[in-house]
Amino acid sequence: MAAVIRLLRPSSSSSLSLAGRSLSTAVVTEAVKSQTYTQNPAPTAVDPKGRNVQWVFLGCPGVGKGTYASRLSTLLCVPHIATGDLVREELNSGSNLGKQLADIVNQGKLVSDDIIISLLSKRLEAGEGKGESGFILDGFPRTVRQAEILDEVTHIDLVVNLKLPESVLIEKCLGRRICSQCRENFNVASINVKGENGRPGISMAPLLPPPQCVSKLITRADDTEDVVKERLRVYNEKSQPVEDFYRGQGKLLEFDLPGGIQETWPKLLEVLNLDEQDEKQSVAA
Repeated sequence: MAAVIRLLRPSSSSSLSLAGRSLSTAVVTEAVKSQTYTQNPAPTAVDPKGRNVQWVFLGCPGVGKGTYASRLSTLLCVPHIATGDLVREELNSGSNLGKQLADIVNQGKLVSDDIIISLLSKRLEAGEGKGESGFILDGFPRTVRQAEILDEVTHIDLVVNLKLPESVLIEKCLGRRICSQCRENFNVASINVKGENGRPGISMAPLLPPPQCVSKLITRADDTEDVVKERLRVYNEKSQPVEDFYRGQGKLLEFDLPGGIQETWPKLLEVLNLDEQDEKQSVAA
């Protein structure tokens, strides 16, 4: 309960600290306002040195939020906080909450606000204790109420909404595999969608495992076609108000993925006005 109260009512000292961290990305936020983005250059270039970004990644299940949020987290030296990972950690804990979550996830339903807020609160408190500053949130917020609570806690600079056609999302989800030994994620789907009606085609090569993992691949229990379709239906139904919430704040960057990582990563860096080599040199300095 204390964790939830902390989310709803941050202390003045926390507010000051978070406000200070947000100043370094103020230029990004201002550049996003009153613009429409679908792979359009969005924020004005920002000096990356000393920046602690406070970003949110949105997108349907299977679109690749975790992949790109994790890469940017490493590049920018800020923590990647994925609510999906928080849920899976609780699922594996054997707790009563974990058993409750298993029923929810296996039916393709979204986890309730109260549970997500409690899990996220614990993670933020742990990070604060370790001296973390800045973050990239992945999979949160999923409802307007969650977005409103998040606004009470901190200032979000930018919200990146990753997009793919539903047919591609289903194929991607059904191709996901996990190595039961090393826990690495792979994808056996080979996706080739022809362009039509003025939209470019989409090509995604499979992310195949090394030989030592091939015999140990498993499929997530919730990656069946019926569950994936239900998960997408529920997400689409609930996501529009969240997108509208951030669009109204002038913070939403909509990005259509052009393909796999090789095609998407450089274009994503371009619209975010980031240079991979400059960022690495900044960290090394």
